[in-house]
Amino acid sequence: MPDHDARAAQRRQALGRSRGGLTTKLHLITEARGLPLALHLTGGNVNDCTAFEAVMSTFRLRRRIGRPRTRPDRLVADKGYSSRKIRLHLRRRGIGAVIPERSDQIAGRKRQGSRGGRPPAFDAAAYKGRNVVERCFAKLKQWRAVATRYDKLAGRYLAGAAIASPLLWLRHTELSDTP
Repeated sequence: MPDHDARAAQRRQALGRSRGGLTTKLHLITEARGLPLALHLTGGNVNDCTAFEAVMSTFRLRRRIGRPRTRPDRLVADKGYSSRKIRLHLRRRGIGAVIPERSDQIAGRKRQGSRGGRPPAFDAAAYKGRNVVERCFAKLKQWRAVATRYDKLAGRYLAGAAIASPLLWLRHTELSDTP
């Protein structure tokens, strides 16, 4: 029984096992310029698609007036987020999905023939903008505490990443104000 409690504690603290030891994965939503809007933390061995709804629930975009937006116009994601459940969730909420289909999904659809349905829509030109997320990760990892998780507790690590996020926004506005 104590072994089970240790694994549950590791899950609560967003620690996942890998060959290299304990790992953590930071899930992120950015805006078009690559500035962070929402953060979520899971263990490093957790699939991206299982954390999708948790990441989307943390997304809030403040405007000058009115309620904050909870739905982006479109979501550009990598193949890790390619699943029927995610596509259905986005379609129901009226969010455009720009997610490439995984090769195993393509093969499964073709294997079913006409019952496999048509492939999901994919805008290759819009997908070229997905690199802003990777650049945002690179900017966040300029902070040593975000790049290497020194904090034992997940809340403290996420707080460090949350503190680094507005600093990226401030740095961006500072750079854009200079002529």
